[in-house]
Amino acid sequence: MTETIPVAVPRKGRPLEAVLQRVAEETDAERVADEIISTLRYEKAATKGDQTPEGDVYERLAEYSNLGEPTEPDFTLLRDDRAGKPRRIVFDSVTISLRDVNLRLVGREEPFRALRKHDFALGFDSADLVLEEVVELRPDPLTRIADVNARIDPHDTDVRVVAGMGDTVYHTLMATPEALPQGDRPTREFLTDYEGPLCISPRYERLVEAVLGTRNAGTLDFEYPGEDEEEESAIAETGVGVYLTVTGSTARDHGLVVGEELFPSETVLMENYEEAGAVADRVKELFARAETETEMAIY
Repeated sequence: MTETIPVAVPRKGRPLEAVLQRVAEETDAERVADEIISTLRYEKAATKGDQTPEGDVYERLAEYSNLGEPTEPDFTLLRDDRAGKPRRIVFDSVTISLRDVNLRLVGREEPFRALRKHDFALGFDSADLVLEEVVELRPDPLTRIADVNARIDPHDTDVRVVAGMGDTVYHTLMATPEALPQGDRPTREFLTDYEGPLCISPRYERLVEAVLGTRNAGTLDFEYPGEDEEEESAIAETGVGVYLTVTGSTARDHGLVVGEELFPSETVLMENYEEAGAVADRVKELFARAETETEMAIY
């Protein structure tokens, strides 16, 4: 009899898409994965006002959902943070057969915290949240996801990082030319002699301290973009900052010099080792390949 294991996943966004795409690579679930991804992208556009749906949100939810059919995707409603707090359709659950195991993907707002509470043995979430919540801050910088587990206090959590999904973007240092020595680009070394404001997203204080190292971060004053202000614009106004970027083209459009890639932001598979067993181990083996295209080398 094929065993089923519940796995916590994000309800929307890039991390969920990364999980679905990786699962589809290992199974024949391309149709289901594409259906979930396209539905959520459409609903995101509808919430932002970029699409005008014919029916209301409840009619669309009824159309999308497949109650009583676990191998077909189900969806649910959440309040969005945008003005007016609209209801947004997000992922709820689906069961996908992965070789000799059934993965019951279950949507959670905070999968990492669900694992910390021992609600699941396995889950996927952004590595950023691990840095924000449980890694130890040290004088030396944290530069690789593969080193994250070594900085987790075993008394703080039973959750560990297992493998990455390869959807890598980078927390990148950037600055205006006026803030830099002539011809230089911003690097960690530049920050050793820099004292002043550093513009970051307000939720990333501990992450930035971890990836810069407290030795570098001690002379910095964190500043944050204003409400509805683009991060690149705020960094250009501040002079120096850290922001998630793929190509850096938007940063350069704001006159910024794109510098060192400080840390990869990637969706990762995590386990609560106190809850894991033989079934969880089989799932980990499927995802944690010996030769991975990501920067991971953990499992």
